[in-house]
Amino acid sequence: METAAGLQEAAPVALKFEFNPKLGIDNPVLSLAEDRGPSDVWPRPERPRFCLLSKEEGGSFGFHLQQELGGARHVVCRVEPGTSAQRQGLRQGDRILGVNRHAVEQEALEAVARLIRASGPRVLLAVVAGPALDAARAQQGDGALLCPTLGPGVRPRLCHIVRDEGGFGFSVTHGGPPEHQGSFWLVLSPGGAAERAGVPPGARLLEVNGVGVETLTHSQLSRRLWQSGEQVTLLVAAPEVEEQCRQRGMPLAAPLAEGWALPTRPRCLHLEKGPQGFGFLLREEKGLGGRLGQFLWEVDPGLPADKAGMQAGDRLVAVAGESVEGLGHEETVSRIRAQGSRVALTVVDPEADRFFRMVRLSPLLFLENAEAPASPQSTRSASGAETEDAPGADTALPRAPRGSRQCCLYPGPGGGYGFRLSYVASGPRLSISQVTPGSSAARAGLQQGDEILEVNGRPVDGEDDVDRLHQLAEAEPPLCLKLGARSPRGWSGL
Repeated sequence: METAAGLQEAAPVALKFEFNPKLGIDNPVLSLAEDRGPSDVWPRPERPRFCLLSKEEGGSFGFHLQQELGGARHVVCRVEPGTSAQRQGLRQGDRILGVNRHAVEQEALEAVARLIRASGPRVLLAVVAGPALDAARAQQGDGALLCPTLGPGVRPRLCHIVRDEGGFGFSVTHGGPPEHQGSFWLVLSPGGAAERAGVPPGARLLEVNGVGVETLTHSQLSRRLWQSGEQVTLLVAAPEVEEQCRQRGMPLAAPLAEGWALPTRPRCLHLEKGPQGFGFLLREEKGLGGRLGQFLWEVDPGLPADKAGMQAGDRLVAVAGESVEGLGHEETVSRIRAQGSRVALTVVDPEADRFFRMVRLSPLLFLENAEAPASPQSTRSASGAETEDAPGADTALPRAPRGSRQCCLYPGPGGGYGFRLSYVASGPRLSISQVTPGSSAARAGLQQGDEILEVNGRPVDGEDDVDRLHQLAEAEPPLCLKLGARSPRGWSGL
């Protein structure tokens, strides 16, 4: 087993992230931070570097990783020539401090590997050379976290905009003459589609539908926007986000993004086996682009899978929060069976699959916005679609209509959740009448017209539920809602 220079004591454990050398990085401008000045924490002139790596379908990133014996440092022990890892500056002997928006200095090697695998086609690594890390540790202490991070609300945004009668609701300004390449900023129309989708004022435009704009002229960008049709997904950064990244030496990279008004999201299904099992089949077959995946079929009405909201044709992307992308059928089934009598499956429907493939990001990066993490007890999930285990009690959630989903909300900085309610005496009782752009509700995917079926596990069936929701807004978070099909517009505030 190969080890990095000077790491003869490293444990004989290595994980390889292969990479097809034909594919480079679309946005080299975003790969490495330009601000590499001195820091109070890091010895001059060293400070963490950021490497934005990409891979194509079926490939990997092009480096080997291992953990030092007796330590928690994750060491790059080999970099494959001609790969994205080499082109973006990853070097043998580098220590990995962060993966996307997670500091991993104190994590186990397996946890770091899971984060990298769950990142999908792009991953942002924060790394530093070994000697610089040793010097910083001596200065700050072994317990200090040395990886710069961005908190919630201070990250780039992935915003999905649907054209209305006023268009997309923004215009584009250029950092230089239109015939030259450069940077672009957005000027918003008050109350327009872009503002409602969460695009912040004065935002810098980074990507359109998963493609970087740094190499485009103004006319090429205009053509791309026109070719988007009735909807477009933009990666943008507010001025304050750009300044925070500049101060920390971080790139404005897509894997750091928060999802705003996304058209679809991953779903986490919590199942507990009933007397007749879970009630679905798992099959390996080709999906989008001909890639193999694990798909859920033959969902039996009334059984736990159906009650949890599983739909035939969903693709399985994670088991108990751990990515199964790229795994074969037998290994995926083994991971499901290893969980016991309960199982938490993260799935995407075909629409979500197409969307996240277009923006070149893993749906697992946006799972925290789709649903708050469950407790360890509830996520320690269970066995495969078809097993011979002894049946247990069916304690799955009550059956919900097709298309229902669950969202768990936490209060925003102002203390509110950011939506308004409508009560209708006949027909659907409670529905969402308004969602504030950028609020907790918007990030969780609430949309105008969504019907509220349950609140914190209790069915909604009367006018008293309006008052109960107002009381819950002041209770201990999160506020968990089960939402159904859209209903007519209305009013009332929360």
